[in-house]
Amino acid sequence: MTKKPLPFAKAAMLIRKPISEVFNAFIDPEITTKIWFTKSSGKLYVGDTISWTWEMFDHTVEILVKSIIPNERIQIQWGENKDALVNWEFKKMDDSQTFVTITNTGFIGTSENLITQIRDATEGFTLVLANLKAFLEYGILLDLVTDRYPKG
Repeated sequence: MTKKPLPFAKAAMLIRKPISEVFNAFIDPEITTKIWFTKSSGKLYVGDTISWTWEMFDHTVEILVKSIIPNERIQIQWGENKDALVNWEFKKMDDSQTFVTITNTGFIGTSENLITQIRDATEGFTLVLANLKAFLEYGILLDLVTDRYPKG
């Protein structure tokens, strides 16, 4: 019997910066709050529960840092669903280029709900990667996450 593949969302992008700089951008809220969420209760350390807040959407999520392998991988549990995992994988292309892949798994719900969650997560993580690319490569803050769901 063949196992049914689990639903997942995936986004990936080349960022023309050294792997340590790209990796640190997802660990350090001083950078991440510029390109994704607006507040964080701290840096990512294995075993810590961190709050991420998107003030523009009045939304906060608790994440549990499951594992960190410096310059290789970050894994978090997103919210209370123990199966909702987000994995960042970092691949050094050369000394000045890093390929980042973000995979989100553990979606639950009806088929319609799964499609919506996967679509939204794929779009959201793609915007995060594009925001980070513009910021690290060119020093530009594009506000892609904020502008995706403007108020009004």
